[in-house]
Amino acid sequence: MNAGLNIFKLIADASLPVQLVMLLLLVFSFLSWVIIIRKHAQMKAAMENAEAFEERFWSGGDLAGLFREVSHAGAGASTGMETIFEAGFREFARQRQRRSNDTRLVMESTERAMRVAGTREIGLLERNLEFLANVGSISPYVGLFGTVWGIMGAFQGLGELKNVTIGVVAPHISEALIATAMGLFAAIPAVWAYNRYATKVERIASRYEVFQEEFSSVLQRQIQADDGR
Repeated sequence: MNAGLNIFKLIADASLPVQLVMLLLLVFSFLSWVIIIRKHAQMKAAMENAEAFEERFWSGGDLAGLFREVSHAGAGASTGMETIFEAGFREFARQRQRRSNDTRLVMESTERAMRVAGTREIGLLERNLEFLANVGSISPYVGLFGTVWGIMGAFQGLGELKNVTIGVVAPHISEALIATAMGLFAAIPAVWAYNRYATKVERIASRYEVFQEEFSSVLQRQIQADDGR
C-alpha cells in the first residue's frame, strides 16, 4: 500500500503555510541534532576530566604543586573540577596570606569561591538544554497546526468538487499529515536527549559537590596542622 507513497511529492504539493511549518520543523530538528552531538562530546569530556583530575588530586601529591600545574595551563585550559579546585585553592591561599586566624572565615570564603565556580561550570553544561526541551514540547503542536491548516485547505478545495471520493480526499489528507509526522520527528529525539543529558548534568553536579566537601575537609585539616606547628 505504501509503494506509491512519495514523501517529497507530498511536501511539494502541500500549501505554502504547511510548507513553511515543515521548514520550521526541519530547522528545529537540525539545530537539535547539532546540540545533541555537541552535548554528547561535552558530557563525555566532563566525566573524563573529573575522573582524571580526581586521580591526580588523590595521588598524594602537593596541593600547591597541583595548583601551580592547573593555573599555569593557561586561561580557559582548566575545566570542570579543575576550575573548582583552582578557585577554591586560590581563595584559600589568599586568605592565609592575610594571616587570618579565623578558620571559619577562611573556610567560608573558600567554599563560597568553589560554589561559584561549580555553579558556573554546571551552567555551561546546561546551556542549550532549554532549547531541546522547548523543541520537544512545541514541535508536535507546530506540526499539528500545519496539519489542521492543510486539512482546512483541502476540505475547502474539495467543497468545490461535485464528485468526492476517497481517492480524491486521501492525497490532500496525506499532505497535511506530513506536518504532524515531521513534528514528531523533531520532538522525539529532542525529548530523549534532554532527559538523558539533564540526568547526566545532575550526576556531574553531585560529583562536583562531593569533591567540594572533600576538598574543604582537606583544607581544614591543613589549617589545623599549620596552626599546630
